[in-house]
Amino acid sequence: MDQRPDHRTEIRDFLASRRAKITPEQVGLPTSGRRRVPGLRREEVAVLAGVSTEWYTRLEKGHISGVSEDVLAAVAQALQLDEDERTYLFDLAHAARSAHRKPSRRRDVQVPPNVQWLLDSVTLSAAFVRNGRQDIVADNALARALQAPLYESRTADRHGRPNNARYVFLDPGAREFFVDWDAAAVATAALLRAEAGREPHDRALRDLIGELSTLSPDFRTMWAAHDVRIRHDGAKRLQHPEVGELELTYVSLDLPMAHRAMHDLTLYTAEPGSASEERLKLLASLTAPRRSTSPSP
Repeated sequence: MDQRPDHRTEIRDFLASRRAKITPEQVGLPTSGRRRVPGLRREEVAVLAGVSTEWYTRLEKGHISGVSEDVLAAVAQALQLDEDERTYLFDLAHAARSAHRKPSRRRDVQVPPNVQWLLDSVTLSAAFVRNGRQDIVADNALARALQAPLYESRTADRHGRPNNARYVFLDPGAREFFVDWDAAAVATAALLRAEAGREPHDRALRDLIGELSTLSPDFRTMWAAHDVRIRHDGAKRLQHPEVGELELTYVSLDLPMAHRAMHDLTLYTAEPGSASEERLKLLASLTAPRRSTSPSP
């Protein structure tokens, strides 16, 4: 069975989904008569992008390999793509152009010891490193305690590593752990969509997406929406089994590694003086190494 990514299908479905989200009113076009399709027509996008209808139709059918970056930028502007969606479109174009060359595959790499030292030095925030497939590959003690349901889940990958995507979509307990599960699930699918555009030749990633598509109707629906998310920060509420509800802020930073591997360093913390900070401190105290009370010889 051919496991190569279908660039044309991805491009077609992505552009069609973005076009369907924009109304003529949003772009200053007149509206008259009954419209057979939601959003803009292909010819309307073509006018906005300054290209012929035939040319744009060909592009939306997936013929993107010979398209210049200037024209892609014009299409992105016409479709009102945000920065993440624009990056994804350019990633798809790059993948299509290199489809006939030997793909440059990203390798999995070990997290360097100095990164682990950094994680261990953070004591009042949950800190962990995650790869693009959402495997957690390094962490500190508070991250393991905060995300205990994820770490204890049977949805770990074949190496025993916790995987956030599998947990969100395949473990029923995730709906209790994430207070706003829908938002967490949408973001998770969108992060995987962006990673698939960045790394179309990552077979383990395609296997993960195939697994989730087979086993989770919710994932299939969210994947079909073609939403894209690259930046990963915001607020999240968790229902922790030991300390109760936590309202946390989180931020992720790019962590470039060897062999083109891209990881992100994520930190969860609470607002100073809040009840969530007190609960996070309690959790941190429960995970802190206990000092010996026996007298010195």
